[in-house]
Amino acid sequence: MMATRLPCAPSKRLCQCLRRQFSSSPVKHQTRRPPTAPKPIPNVRHIRDNPDLYSNNSIDRDYAACAEYPHRIVQLAQETVRLSESIKEPRAKLKEIERSIGQLAAGGGAEKNAEQIASLRQEAQKLKADSEEAVRRKEELEDEIQRLALALPNLSHPTTPRGDSPQLVSYLNFDPNKPPSWVSQRTEDRSHVTIGTRLGLIDFTSSNATTGWGWYFLTNEGALLEQALVNYAISVALRHGWKAVSPPSMVYSYITEACGYQPRDQHGEQQIWAIEQSEKDKVKPQRSLAGTAEIPLAAMYAGRDIPVTSLPVKLVGASRCYRAEAGARGVDTKGLYRVHEFTKVELFGWADRATDSTTSSPQTDELYDELLQIQTVILSSLGLPCRVLEMPTGDLGASATRKRDIEVLFPSRLRVDDGGKPDLETAWGEVTSASICGDYQTRRLGTRTRDVNGKNPRYPHTVNGTAMAVPRVLAAILENGWDEARGVVVVPEVLRPWMGGLEVIGGKLG
Repeated sequence: MMATRLPCAPSKRLCQCLRRQFSSSPVKHQTRRPPTAPKPIPNVRHIRDNPDLYSNNSIDRDYAACAEYPHRIVQLAQETVRLSESIKEPRAKLKEIERSIGQLAAGGGAEKNAEQIASLRQEAQKLKADSEEAVRRKEELEDEIQRLALALPNLSHPTTPRGDSPQLVSYLNFDPNKPPSWVSQRTEDRSHVTIGTRLGLIDFTSSNATTGWGWYFLTNEGALLEQALVNYAISVALRHGWKAVSPPSMVYSYITEACGYQPRDQHGEQQIWAIEQSEKDKVKPQRSLAGTAEIPLAAMYAGRDIPVTSLPVKLVGASRCYRAEAGARGVDTKGLYRVHEFTKVELFGWADRATDSTTSSPQTDELYDELLQIQTVILSSLGLPCRVLEMPTGDLGASATRKRDIEVLFPSRLRVDDGGKPDLETAWGEVTSASICGDYQTRRLGTRTRDVNGKNPRYPHTVNGTAMAVPRVLAAILENGWDEARGVVVVPEVLRPWMGGLEVIGGKLG
């Protein structure tokens, strides 16, 4: 269908270039890395050759503070060239002096020519000091180039809409001309919080005592539904040839940053939880809780080569995820929609970039399309009303070159306009995303591939996406599957094999 532009809230990524990480000062990044950590290798040559492209891209991506970095990199690179040239002359002169000293000292002439030799050695010391200073300055500039290059967001894919408004791609289980009956016939609260509490599926009271806001207990059929969603999502991925992995939920902090996730948001609020270390362990590399299985999965090949014959590599993994999720707590984030800990099934893959493309390749696009197909199969079969959106540059994180979101219609999010008419736009909520990250992550993690003959080393592309974000999909099932007349939630047919054949949850409420 024809793509149309949708309204979108103003971007929240303005000034996301944090001073601590993106500073152009010579102060080095403070994240301690383990000795085995690979050195990140940004594509500095491409940046130098295309500074305007990267500068404009930073503005498009709402990384305006980074827009000057590409041109600064060009200037610094030119200065390193001048320094390299300036080092050549004193080094050549040093060699001449060394030969002269050798000639003067030959045949027992050291004592006879002592004064001349001493003068030459003094000159050599000065040349050596000047040369070492130039080398030190050159290394500082190269480190600065590295930091600035790593701070830049990925280049946007040609299909990514510029600006802040996503483009509608398609609908799933939804006809905009025939919306669900609950849109116009709202006779009672269809919030998953109300439904889940009444049916004994969610317990927020106990979690307030154990952990606080943003945590929850899933109980009875709610707990079974979580496992059913995980098992079903993995089963669909396995049918498409993806291999199962059970990843850790804790990673080195540098891995998180290498994947494009920032430790703080644009307001300086904590987004990622770091593990507290004792005083004696302060010198050890920092570890953090993973906000998504994408992070540990991306690091599985850190510092290693993937055989080109193995590409594409396709993994699916379920894990617990941890996010600080700082920000406003309103009706749209009430309940399970925005929580600190949750179960998620993640799809992650590596694809070969046989061409010199910086944003995509045929194998990358094919892998991305397959990932989107898995997401579509899962949400379509759950019977949830969805829309698929091509996300704009203003919504992309640092690593993504392209991203698609799938949003579900949530009855609890529906608002009415000033005239009392339901505003369907307010009811959509994201449940999955899928991204192409090009070689952004592999360059920072040292993951490479090469031809069968061992030649042509290159950085493969990475692709990732949500197969199942359990809390949000569970909430969507409770709200969309609610049968008011019977007081039950209808269990989607594809989940019933993992729920002992259960067709409905609950009974007539008095």
